[in-house]
Amino acid sequence: MKKILITGGAGFIGINSAKYFLDKGWAVFVLDNFSRSGSEKNIAWLKGDRSAKNLKVIKADIRYHLKVLERLVSQADAVLHLAAQTAVTTSFENPREDFEINALGTFNVLETIRQSKNRPLIIFSSTNKVYGSMKDVRVKKVGNRYQYQNLPYGVAENRILDFHSPYGCSNGAADQYVRDYARMYGLKAVVFRQSCIYGPHQFGIEDQGWIAWFIIANSLNKPLTIYGDGKQVRDVLFVSDLNNAYWLAMKNIKKTSGQIYNIGGGYKNQLSLLELIDLLEGFLNRKIEYKFDKWRPGDQPIFVADIRKAKKDFNWQPKIFINQGVKKIFKWVNENKDLFRF
Repeated sequence: MKKILITGGAGFIGINSAKYFLDKGWAVFVLDNFSRSGSEKNIAWLKGDRSAKNLKVIKADIRYHLKVLERLVSQADAVLHLAAQTAVTTSFENPREDFEINALGTFNVLETIRQSKNRPLIIFSSTNKVYGSMKDVRVKKVGNRYQYQNLPYGVAENRILDFHSPYGCSNGAADQYVRDYARMYGLKAVVFRQSCIYGPHQFGIEDQGWIAWFIIANSLNKPLTIYGDGKQVRDVLFVSDLNNAYWLAMKNIKKTSGQIYNIGGGYKNQLSLLELIDLLEGFLNRKIEYKFDKWRPGDQPIFVADIRKAKKDFNWQPKIFINQGVKKIFKWVNENKDLFRF
């Protein structure tokens, strides 16, 4: 039986990934420090699944518990490295912790793999924030959204890096370490620079996970604030499509090792904040109240990933489009309101 270690496996993406690999018949080791709200609830849900007999949950921290990490890596065929500090705003408030989790934590994972006898493959979950604010890219306003003037397919992987914000710096450093460990040490390592991922089991908050947060706030009658003018655009990707990308990249590791891929919804799955409001109002058949506040530091008016390299290298592309995906998470939130009363 194949075995996978998922760091940060109790978080939103991690719990969906754990379920995905359990369903494929893999043994799954979930390593998490359980610092995020909702992580305990995610694990409780997963343990109730019939495939959970092949699940092991380990409470540990990639910054400190290196012996635990060594033991798990030594048993793994693959490592999905998702453990991270995930909010730009939090990185401004506590840049040291952001660095220690994202940069040092990733270094610890890489070194553990490098020094292991089995050397499992690793996929690292990076971010589009490594490209910075991209102020040199020409943007225009069209209706309720921003658009690129000269990037019809979005941002490609050869875009210059510009680590704007502590979060961008810590992820950018980790991103480059993963790539270079493939080159210098021969690790089977892949970097995914991910755009906005959404789906069930996402305990979105105001600082991170905006699609989920808009739905949760509306469901619980919490105040909703839009930072900036609301016309900011992201390409959004449903979590099941992301897991399919992880799987295909692993299956094609001879091709993907040492490579970096922009992974998101692509130009066919773009959504602005105001467009999400319109979509949710259509589901609810009523208006949603919200207010505006100033732009957040480092916020890109638009980011859309050019995902054609992933299509070329391992035949991946999104299958779930925006209306379908937002309906799925809208339904999940409203069927599980009790999970969000914390």
